[in-house]
Amino acid sequence: FRRGQRQQNTFIPTAISLISRHTSLSDPQHNIESGFIMSNAAHTPVIVGIGEVSDRPNRLEDAREPVALMADALRCAETDAGATLLNDAQSIELIGLVSWRYANPVGLLCDKLGISPARQINASMGGETPVRLIHEAALRVLSGETCTSLIVGGEAMNAVSKAMKSKTPLPWTPMVSREDAVRFGNDRIERSAIAKKLGINDPAAMYPLYEVALQAERGISPSAGLKESAELWARYAAVAANNPHAWIKTKPSAEDIATISDRNRMVNWPYPKLMMANPTVNQSAAVIVTSLQKARELGVAEHKIVYIWGGGNAAESDDFMQRSSYSHSTAQEAVLDKAVELVGGNAKAFTKLELYSCFPVVPKMALTHLGLDSSKIAPTVAGGLTFFGGPLNNYMSHASCAMVSALRAAPGELGLLYGQGGFVNKHHSLVLSTRPPKAPLAENYSVQNQADNKRAAPPDLAPDNYQGPATIETYTVLHDRHGQAERGVLIIRSSDMRRGMAMVSAADTVAMHRLLDPQHSAVGQHGLITLDAEGLPVWQFTAQPSV
Repeated sequence: FRRGQRQQNTFIPTAISLISRHTSLSDPQHNIESGFIMSNAAHTPVIVGIGEVSDRPNRLEDAREPVALMADALRCAETDAGATLLNDAQSIELIGLVSWRYANPVGLLCDKLGISPARQINASMGGETPVRLIHEAALRVLSGETCTSLIVGGEAMNAVSKAMKSKTPLPWTPMVSREDAVRFGNDRIERSAIAKKLGINDPAAMYPLYEVALQAERGISPSAGLKESAELWARYAAVAANNPHAWIKTKPSAEDIATISDRNRMVNWPYPKLMMANPTVNQSAAVIVTSLQKARELGVAEHKIVYIWGGGNAAESDDFMQRSSYSHSTAQEAVLDKAVELVGGNAKAFTKLELYSCFPVVPKMALTHLGLDSSKIAPTVAGGLTFFGGPLNNYMSHASCAMVSALRAAPGELGLLYGQGGFVNKHHSLVLSTRPPKAPLAENYSVQNQADNKRAAPPDLAPDNYQGPATIETYTVLHDRHGQAERGVLIIRSSDMRRGMAMVSAADTVAMHRLLDPQHSAVGQHGLITLDAEGLPVWQFTAQPSV
C-alpha cells in the first residue's frame, strides 16, 4: 500500500496543475483517474483547431471553388489553434465532395497550402464521415501511428447552381470528366430494381418511409407528426439564427415550417421543403486533431484543448428493402448506447448535443432512444442541415466545430456528436469535453455486434411482379416541383408477409386521398396489387382485409 502511495504521489502534483482548470480539486478520485492522461500525453488525442468558411460573394465570379474553401478553413483552424500545425501534419483527409469534379482534390489542396503530409486521403461519402474521421485520427494518436491529422471538407453548390442557371463560367480549376474524376467511397446508395422503377431515387424519397412508419408505431396522425417535426425543426432554426456561419438565419417558427405554401411546398409526403436538408450552400470546415503532448509542446492554450473520449460505429443494410424495421434502427441505438456508456449511463449528462438532422425522423428516433425531451435541451449546437446548411457529406465537420466552440465556452461539460449517413444505414457517435476522460480511448469503435444482436431478421422479399392482396407497411407520396402529387410509393406486405413495393397513380383519387389524409395514417390498410401495362405493381384499396 505504501509503495503504491509513493508511486501515486510522484504524478499527482503535475496532474493537478494540468487539469485544475477543467476539474474540481476537491475530487481526488477524478484527479487520480486522470493520471493516465497526463502520463500518456503522447497517446492522448485532442482537438486543438477548428475553422469554418461560408462564402457569399457579391459577384458570382468571385465565388471560391471547393478546394479553395477547404484551404481557407484549414488556415482558420491553424489560426484558431494558435500554433503551427499544418506544415507538420502527418495526415490529411478530404471528405467526399459533390459540387465540383477533381482528379485528386486532396493533392490539389496540399499544393494550395504548400504542405506534404505522408498520408493524403480522398475519403468517403456519408453524413457520418466527419465524425468517423475525427475518431480514426484519435485512434492513430492512441497507437502512435500519427500525431497530427487534418480533417476537412467543403462544397460550393450554391455557386455552381447559380452558374448553371445563368450560364456563367466559373474561373476555377477546370472540371475533369466523370471518367477522370476521383471516385469517393460510398458514393452510391444501393437500391433494388423495383425501387428505381417506382422513383425512390434519393434520400428525400427514402426518409419519409421512416417518418410514416414511426408515426404509425406511435399511433399519431400525420398532422400530429407534422406538428412534432415542425416544433423540433424550429429548435434547430433558433440555433442557426445565432450561428455566424449559418446559411439561413431567418428563424422560421414551427407554424412557418409546418404550413404548406408556394415557398414551402410539399416535396415528399409528409415532408415540406423546410424539413429538407439544404445543399445549395458554399461552406467549408476543418478540424485539427493532435496529441496532448504535441499541443502542449506547441503552446496551444489550455482552454482550447478538447478531449476525444470515444464513441461507436455501426451500420444497417445498404438496401432499405433489407431492413428489419422502418421505425427504428438498432445501429443508431447501439452507437448512442456506446456514447451514453462513456458518460456513466445517463444521457442527461450531455449538456451539448448535435443530432444529425437531414430529415426530422433521424433526431426524433435518437431523442426517443436517449430518453431526452428536445423542448428541454437543444438538439443541435450548429443549427441543422436545413437552416445552418447541408453541405452534403460535410455538415458534421461544421457541427464538430460548433461543438468544440460550445464546450470551450462551458468547461467540463459533455458533448455528443451523432452523425448519420446514407439512408439511416451508417451511424457514428463521438463524445467530447474539455475535461479529460476517466478511461483511455478504446482501441476499437465498432459496436456492430451489439446492433446485429438486437436486430430482428428482415422479412423475405416478394417478387417484383407480385400480384394479389397486401397491406401497407409504410409509404410516401412523391410530389413535383410545383408541389403537386405525382404518385404514391408503398412498402407492402403480401398475404404471406413477404415485403414488396407498389405504386399508386395520381389518377386514383380515392387511394391518393387516403394516403394524403392528415388525420389518419394509411399504414396497415388493405389493398390489391395488379400489374399495369409496363409491368409495374399498382395498388388499389379494397374493403376487405387481405391478411
